[in-house]
Amino acid sequence: MSLVDQLKDQMKVAMRAKEKVRLGTIRMALAAIKQIEVDNRETLTDDQVLAVLTKMVKQRKDSIAQYEAAGRAELAEAEAQEIQVLETFLPKPLSEEEVASIIDATIAEVGASSMADMGKVMGALKPKVQGRADMGAIGALIRAKLK
Repeated sequence: MSLVDQLKDQMKVAMRAKEKVRLGTIRMALAAIKQIEVDNRETLTDDQVLAVLTKMVKQRKDSIAQYEAAGRAELAEAEAQEIQVLETFLPKPLSEEEVASIIDATIAEVGASSMADMGKVMGALKPKVQGRADMGAIGALIRAKLK
């Protein structure tokens, strides 16, 4: 079953259970996916849907930081609830050890030796960890290894 089908099934379950936050979040995710499909005139693959969901989680984390800085705890809490719903559709996050071993393997695979090869490493690594690790943190780890 594709990720979009899972989202649609869970939307129906949330409707029946009258879970407003879950229903609203799933609808928002489906709308974002549909918007990209219409814009690009193509059906998204599960990997592309994962990228959309990951981006939505990242946006909400940024919003939480801004709301907390502004003293708006109730808005930060709403964003945190949306993150919890979105994360149920994302794969299990990688541990630090798994991330480090994937980075080492990718550096060896690409043959990277300096910071000039950073783009090659990131390009090869992104599909392996999409939705399972923070790309910003991974970028910092790669920089540390390529110095």
